[in-house]
Amino acid sequence: MEFLVTMTTHVPDGTPNEEVERVRAREAARSRELADEGQLLRLWRPPLQPGQWQTLGLFAAEDAEQLEMTLASMPLRVWRTDEVTPLSPHPNDPAKTRA
Repeated sequence: MEFLVTMTTHVPDGTPNEEVERVRAREAARSRELADEGQLLRLWRPPLQPGQWQTLGLFAAEDAEQLEMTLASMPLRVWRTDEVTPLSPHPNDPAKTRA
């Protein structure tokens, strides 16, 4: 099953930049691992306002419980809220006709 996840990060005021950079580096490494495992399929950055930090991610998981375990394993989760939209196949999906 695929899930579209809107990930919004709010770093607490006063957090040292060095800490933010450490967490972001760990997040990048974990994202690569999840991609290699086939759990993280795509990432996008929507148009943002100054100071806004948001990412859209396409994830694959057996169910919502497995997705939650995946999202909880990501280091930025300490500062992030996630809005999950389960996706189902569309009969007119162009990917189906290309397969």
